Amino acid sequence: MSQRVQNNRRSFRAHESARLHALNGLPLARWWQRVLGYAMDLFIAVVIWIPIELLWRLYVLHEQHIDLKWDFHEKGNIVVMLLYWATANYLGNGRTPGKWVARTRAVSLTSERLGVWQSIERVLGYGAAILEGGLGFAQFFWDQNRMCAQDRLAETIVIDTRRQS
Repeated sequence: MSQRVQNNRRSFRAHESARLHALNGLPLARWWQRVLGYAMDLFIAVVIWIPIELLWRLYVLHEQHIDLKWDFHEKGNIVVMLLYWATANYLGNGRTPGKWVARTRAVSLTSERLGVWQSIERVLGYGAAILEGGLGFAQFFWDQNRMCAQDRLAETIVIDTRRQS
């Protein structure tokens, strides 16, 4: 392994398993990439939620005056986010549409493919990061492998796919 990779603070540092050693040296996503990917995915989730919520309120609840608002406390908002992010992570093997735009990918520390439960854990980890007052996202800045709350919970890292050789 080259001296440059060993000294790079943005490279994953492996310990223990063969899977972790296989990931050693992969370039980790930068903060701006992670924020861009999250923002894009949140936007897509809202775009998906609007017609679902509108139709639900109109045809199921038979509401006359429909006031749509995005709120993390509303059950419908949470369900759409869970389904969108979990499905996108699983089907894209860690690459949601937002991560594709940001040129990043969530990679499992335990297996070659991101599993269904890991995909769900990543979504739940976003909630944990928010509930911690944003501290779960700020962990990025002091963690050696740039892991946030959702990464720790799901046993993943987010890599920068622009610089893979």
